[in-house]
Amino acid sequence: MTDWQKSDWRKKPRIQMPEYTDESALNAVEGRLASYPPLVFAGEARKLKAELGAVSRGEAFLLQGGDCAESFAEFNADTIRDTFKVMLQMAMVLTYGAKVPVVKVGRMAGQMAKPRSAPTETMDGVELPSYRGDIINGFDFTADSRIPDPERMTQAYMQAAATLNLLRAFSTGGFANVHEVHKWTLGFTDQNEVKKYSDMAGRISDTLDFMEAAGLTTETNHELQTVDFYTSHEALLLEYEEALCRLDSTSGKWLAGSGHMIWIGDRTRQPDGAHVEFCKGVQNPIGLKCGPSMTSGHLKALMASLNPANEAGRLTLIARFGAGSVGEHLPRLIKAVEEEGANVVWTCDAMHGNTIKSSTGYKTRPFDSVLREVKEFFAIHNAEGTVPGGVHFEMTGKDVTECTGGVRAVTDEDLSSRYHTACDPRLNASQSLELAFLVAEELSARRDTIAQAKAG
Repeated sequence: MTDWQKSDWRKKPRIQMPEYTDESALNAVEGRLASYPPLVFAGEARKLKAELGAVSRGEAFLLQGGDCAESFAEFNADTIRDTFKVMLQMAMVLTYGAKVPVVKVGRMAGQMAKPRSAPTETMDGVELPSYRGDIINGFDFTADSRIPDPERMTQAYMQAAATLNLLRAFSTGGFANVHEVHKWTLGFTDQNEVKKYSDMAGRISDTLDFMEAAGLTTETNHELQTVDFYTSHEALLLEYEEALCRLDSTSGKWLAGSGHMIWIGDRTRQPDGAHVEFCKGVQNPIGLKCGPSMTSGHLKALMASLNPANEAGRLTLIARFGAGSVGEHLPRLIKAVEEEGANVVWTCDAMHGNTIKSSTGYKTRPFDSVLREVKEFFAIHNAEGTVPGGVHFEMTGKDVTECTGGVRAVTDEDLSSRYHTACDPRLNASQSLELAFLVAEELSARRDTIAQAKAG
């Protein structure tokens, strides 16, 4: 796309973005960020695109997960480590179930801006602008805190850089040793005596023992100690995205230097809007949230705009309908993709359509609803003969109480004890790993069904 420029989005309609009152301060921050190194590199983005291409063909599986909204206040090494640790455990269980590689993409190192359903919120009769994520304004319910401050972009960049630095160290420095990861998973099954989880964990142990006996040890195979781990976020604040956009000298193409994969939200996917305009010009893998209001016509227009060369791995469609509604919406979108002959990755965001208000007044997501949407997603793809490529969860490695249910049975009354999210409720470490076991069952059953069909 030779005529595309990274500032072209400014000519398009913009929504869900702040209006900064101090233009000179904004310009200064954008100029400073434009001089900083990119957070990710083009070769990494191309590698992720190739891996997502394998996902689109059913040769790999995508696990995307992490925070609803990363916080300045809760930023520390332990939080990063704990989320990374749980994602490694989930990936190992999913790899066993699917018998294909799992592509690991964190909602990390950039997930700091949030779209909101209303521009303002009211508390005790006081109306203030909505909190839009720490990269834009403050969480505290005060007039000063809620003023959009461009300097927050600089702090967000520094936090993202530090997060990526630690993730790269964890990925290659021995923390991702396959045997250590499995020991953590065995700790979960020991604490939660659910036979089917213990049985699967035991089979994974047997597999690792066999590999070691065959000479495939961590000492002789570097790959058993390291993982590829990528970052992603919603590309909502386009001033930040443009400032970190770089021209790749190798390919001559533009790169969104803020993260390996960026996505367009369900509220900002207007075909003629600013967010689509920015994302269509960068070479990164792009995600597109597909909610109930997505029409077949809009989807076809967006696929043509975002992936005109029909590259495998370029476009991931993130379905988010809500439990009980997948059958109403997903088949028509699958049909639209098939009619266009489009290469896409289909993945299931089972979080955003399942948010409710609990009896105690907290916003929550029932574990059973999340699982039900995943099961419906798999069932429809199986019926259509298409590939259910992945899952997308808002989650944390911390022992929070924000989503109800799971083997440890978080109740409405428990929510108040450790409800720490700055925005939407997240699965805790136990619920995340339990969900991985249940998704692995779905993957294993699908694999067996395909094998039987081939044999028959």
